[in-house]
Amino acid sequence: MNWFFITLGYSGLAPKAPGTVGTLVSLPLGVLVLMYFGSQTLFLATALISIIAIKAINKYEAQSGVHDDKRIVIDELAGMWFALSIAPAVMISSSEIMIWENGFIIQALISFALFRYFDIVKPSIIGRIDREVSGGLGVMGDDIIAGFAAGISSALIWQGLVQLKTLL
Repeated sequence: MNWFFITLGYSGLAPKAPGTVGTLVSLPLGVLVLMYFGSQTLFLATALISIIAIKAINKYEAQSGVHDDKRIVIDELAGMWFALSIAPAVMISSSEIMIWENGFIIQALISFALFRYFDIVKPSIIGRIDREVSGGLGVMGDDIIAGFAAGISSALIWQGLVQLKTLL
C-alpha cells in the first residue's frame, strides 16, 4: 500500500520523466475533484494527503536509505492540486468546462506548466527547501511551495489576460 501511494498508483515507475508523468496523472484527478466537490475540498484533501505522504516517505526513506527517490511522485500530486485549488479555484459543472470565457481549462494548463517549471528549476525558497530539508518534509515541501507559486502565478496571468481583453 505504501509503495502504491507514494508512487501515485505506480505512475512514478515510468522509465522517463516520472515527475511529469505523476503531474499528468494528478491534473485530471484534481480537475475532477474541483468539478464535483469544489476548491475547498481539493485544498483540504491535498493538505491531508500531504501529511500522510510526509509520514509514508519518512518510513520509506528509513527502510531504503534513499532520500527523494525519483519514483516518489505523490509530491507532484500535492503541488499540482494546491496549484489547482488556487487557480482555477471555481466550482464549475462538466458542461461548462470547455467554455473559453470561464478560463478553467486555460488556468489548469497554465498551472500545470508553471508547476512543472517551478518544480524543475527550483528557484528561491523552493530550491532551498529541496537542498536543506531532509525526510518527507523536504520531499513534499518544495513541491507544495512550487504548487502555491504556480497557482498564484496562474491566477495573476489569467487576470492579466482578462484585463487585457477588456482593454482591447
